[in-house]
Amino acid sequence: MGTKSLLLFVLAASSTAIAAEPPNVEELIRRSVNAIEADWKQAPNYTFVERDVESKKDKAPTINTYQVLMIEGSPYNRLIAVNDRPLNQTEQAAEQQKLEIETARREHESSRERNKRTAKYVKERTQNSAMLKAMADAFDFQLLGEETVNGHDCWVLNAKNKPAYQPTSREAKILTGMQGQLWIDKAQFQWVRVKAEVVKPVSFYGFFAKVGPGTNFVLEQEPVSDKIWLPKKFSMRVKASALGMINENSTDDETYAEYKPVIKGATAAVSR
Repeated sequence: MGTKSLLLFVLAASSTAIAAEPPNVEELIRRSVNAIEADWKQAPNYTFVERDVESKKDKAPTINTYQVLMIEGSPYNRLIAVNDRPLNQTEQAAEQQKLEIETARREHESSRERNKRTAKYVKERTQNSAMLKAMADAFDFQLLGEETVNGHDCWVLNAKNKPAYQPTSREAKILTGMQGQLWIDKAQFQWVRVKAEVVKPVSFYGFFAKVGPGTNFVLEQEPVSDKIWLPKKFSMRVKASALGMINENSTDDETYAEYKPVIKGATAAVSR
């Protein structure tokens, strides 16, 4: 091998070693949380289609599909299919009328009424954002390796709860009994997939309600623009009891598709 070829080989090998160098885990988590929080702030600027499959207490599931619209500061779910059957013309007309009535109501409500309506939505978003931050504080993360998920090259991290973690909210209390894995996109530091499961019982209201082992959830995200990622799928299985004996088990599978930017000034009363 000539001197020039040897030099190129060494440089190439050095570059590969640098590129393959594992990231600092704390920095990786920090950047990923910042990325998902930035996306979270942009979420209200998109409409989308949501398909929900829900069952409670081991009963047969119900399947509803909605077009989710943002109307005057909070979402509105317009039903478009039941049990994967698109609504017929009569049903579509009824849903269209409901949408137009609700749009008109929101456009003419008082400031007090609007604040009351949007407060619940804002509170829910604030709680979810707080849970994202709590996850970063509640777990010790360990880099497991690399994996390609849904076409994205990812760092794979294991997450175990910190014994000394003290939850700052009732919702965050469930994190004290959980563990999981996190797949982070190497290029954009986005959460491609999150898996978590309850490994020890967690009480929420003293002895009134308890979430037990077997409870788990999976979140998957995908890019909807060059820089913004939003949920693609969310699945949750809850093993729970009330008063120590009443079955409160439930399942919830949600898929999200057809993200479209909200067109400012456009009416929400659109047909599908």
